[in-house]
Amino acid sequence: MSQTITEKILAAHCGKSAVFPGEYVLCQVDIVLANDITAPIAIESFEKVVENSGIDVFDQDKIVLTPDHFTPNKDVKSAQQAQLMRTFAKNHKIKHYYEVGRVGIEHCFLPEQGIVVPGDLIIGADSHTDTYGAIGAFSTGVGSSDAGVAMALGKAWFKVPETMKFNFTGTLPEYVSGKDLILYTIGQITVDGANYCAMEFSGEAIRNLSMDSRLTMCNMAIEAGAKNGIVEPDDITRVYVENRAQRLPIYYASDPDATYKSEFTYDVSQLEPQVAYPHLPENARPISEAEGEHIEVDQVVLGSCTNGRIEDLTMAAKILRGHKVNPRLRCIIIPGTPGVYLEAIQQGLIEIFIDAGAVVSTPTCGPCLGGHMGILAKGEVALSTTNRNFVGRMGHVESKIYLAGPAVAAATAVRGYICGPKTVLDSKEESG
Repeated sequence: MSQTITEKILAAHCGKSAVFPGEYVLCQVDIVLANDITAPIAIESFEKVVENSGIDVFDQDKIVLTPDHFTPNKDVKSAQQAQLMRTFAKNHKIKHYYEVGRVGIEHCFLPEQGIVVPGDLIIGADSHTDTYGAIGAFSTGVGSSDAGVAMALGKAWFKVPETMKFNFTGTLPEYVSGKDLILYTIGQITVDGANYCAMEFSGEAIRNLSMDSRLTMCNMAIEAGAKNGIVEPDDITRVYVENRAQRLPIYYASDPDATYKSEFTYDVSQLEPQVAYPHLPENARPISEAEGEHIEVDQVVLGSCTNGRIEDLTMAAKILRGHKVNPRLRCIIIPGTPGVYLEAIQQGLIEIFIDAGAVVSTPTCGPCLGGHMGILAKGEVALSTTNRNFVGRMGHVESKIYLAGPAVAAATAVRGYICGPKTVLDSKEESG
């Protein structure tokens, strides 16, 4: 029977030759992930499952604990959460526990380290676990209790999702990246347009898209209500995976005659950088429209599990080089992992950022969820490369968040109002 890539991965993990949308299946999991916010609840659920049973964790090599949200610890409560996580990892000899200094933002860190590989079934007590679909895995967020049970049993129940296929044709214009593709897509179908569906990204533009941009796209599939986002593995996937995979990858592809709930085709050859207005990611508009409104901002954030990778920092540095951050705003740059940070140092990007007047943080989720390192005050406006702009997401409920990619973020930091990169670069050329 013809199957989509999502259906094939679920079938392989529940021991069936095929599965059908709407079917409930009990699957073996390859990775269970939790962070410093969700792990304490997951650990509590784990302990209830194993109480008086003699059961230990199902596999010490397949549980990943990443203290990345409120770390380095911002207060006593966050320190205690991290301590509980650290103690659990030590007691159960968890291989993939990473302390501050080694850990990165989880959804940047796991692919970089090869902890997740193509063909995996991954669950995480974090909604943006769908990121790993970019390498051809089935990955999805679950509740902390589900993660705790899976830590003990190595299994989880799934309802097989229907798949929606998104074909992107044409060649992407300069400074348009995966962030713009996914914001545009969510703008077209709305934040509940893919409820409990797999979003399969394909087409010429995707085949030519970097792995960093693919990770960004799959990361935000949840913002359209999707169960998972996924890209079929190709040569770009293999190059990315081959020198980092800690386990043997399995490459799946959708059958040519697989059944889809719906298909969409977008010609992206004329696509502009996108800006999502408050207070939903679906409020995507082209940069030309936003620039015409001259929206002043108080803070620019470049980073997060969505845009904290080296491609993002490189693009921002290209625009910030030789410019200064507008003196009336804060520009906060957060590399996604220590590896990204080190590469940015080696390439001279950090020097560019600091010379421009930005501040560079240790890897952390920080301001994305209103945690720390850039909380917004009442009435403040931010332009952020993060994934959500809900009311109160980054601080005060009367603050506002606009979402965009790294090129728009860097340009906005220079001008002080939301604008595109050409506004900054063209003026630089003229002045030179």
